[in-house]
Amino acid sequence: MKKYKEIQLRKGKDESLRRFHPWVFSGAIHHMEDGIEEGEIVRVLTNSGEFIAVGHYQQGSIAVRVLSFSDVLIDDEFWHSRLSSALAMRQSIGIADNAQNNTYRLVHGEGDNLPGLIIDVYDQTAVMQAHSIGMHMCRKDIARVLQDVMKSRISHIYYKSETTLPFMTADDMSGFLVGGGDNNIATENGLKFRVDWLRGQKTGFFVDQRENRSLLEHYAHGKRVLNMFCYTGGFSFYAMRGGAELVHSVDSSAKAIELTKENVELNFPGDPRHEAFCEDAFKYLEGIGTDANSATSYNLIILDPPAFAKHRGALHNALKGYTRLNQKAFEKIEKGGILFTFSCSQVVTKDHFRNAVFTAAALAKRKVRILHQLHQPADHPVNIYHPEGEYLKGLVLYVE
Repeated sequence: MKKYKEIQLRKGKDESLRRFHPWVFSGAIHHMEDGIEEGEIVRVLTNSGEFIAVGHYQQGSIAVRVLSFSDVLIDDEFWHSRLSSALAMRQSIGIADNAQNNTYRLVHGEGDNLPGLIIDVYDQTAVMQAHSIGMHMCRKDIARVLQDVMKSRISHIYYKSETTLPFMTADDMSGFLVGGGDNNIATENGLKFRVDWLRGQKTGFFVDQRENRSLLEHYAHGKRVLNMFCYTGGFSFYAMRGGAELVHSVDSSAKAIELTKENVELNFPGDPRHEAFCEDAFKYLEGIGTDANSATSYNLIILDPPAFAKHRGALHNALKGYTRLNQKAFEKIEKGGILFTFSCSQVVTKDHFRNAVFTAAALAKRKVRILHQLHQPADHPVNIYHPEGEYLKGLVLYVE
């Protein structure tokens, strides 16, 4: 006896699923059983009626997010297996259960075979975020099983999906599912920071830049550092620990600047090397000097902007934006300076981003060498069958 309603694909539209790609696009559907609602678990059949996948149905371009290519029930045993596998991987790479680092991503959507689900751990609090209606509807089951899998590692589970599912009208898009602690200080590589999971972006902190922040620390000694789009100051306090001469943090959000100041104070109380400015990025860059004799000149600049393109239709304008931003940084950075530049837009490929940055360098008439090509850390794994999961791109550049 079948457990779930069924969706049948058009002829030949099962090829990507046979390669274990975890999405079924709406255009691939031939027939849907009556009464299927958004968020419901469905069985996916080939055109000939053969089972091929089970997953969450949702209206839109991505119609089904595949949970399993085996004909299984999506129950507590399923969630326990997937969450346990995610934890085991983090333990094997030394991210989980690390006294110097109680901050990491436990579940990274498709990368952990749980499309539509993000779970970040901040000390004793796990922040869970749904990117699909199906995961939203399963949130309480997942939270219950998560407690069992994590045991004493967490005491609280906060749910935060009002920004990722903005079309939902329910009142329960954010709030504690378990516990309710207000201790929001976590540790990353021995540095402390406050996590604003109530009002902050993403789950409250950009966990994906941990290794890139650590790399920056090694380049910061004696540098005059500008951290653009600083958010809560992650790159700034790593630069300070690395021995920077001065660090200036810039963001257009007053709340972000407030949190940056708090985070710097947690780690370097009263340190005069740091200043924070609430200002538009392009306006600030326009006003800085270009040589070491200027009062506001920099020989290490970080550009970590929010996603310029959240869908493919915005790609062209996004690439123009990356070119313009990087050109301005190339024009302003001191000779012999180092530029850390990033894109977190999923639809912007590594080649897209590199070409935009190369164009910017040419327009600025600067000689530039690549020192590092950066990406997301190991706790943000990319499913080998889902290359779209490789969203974070970065370059470290030496500018003559």
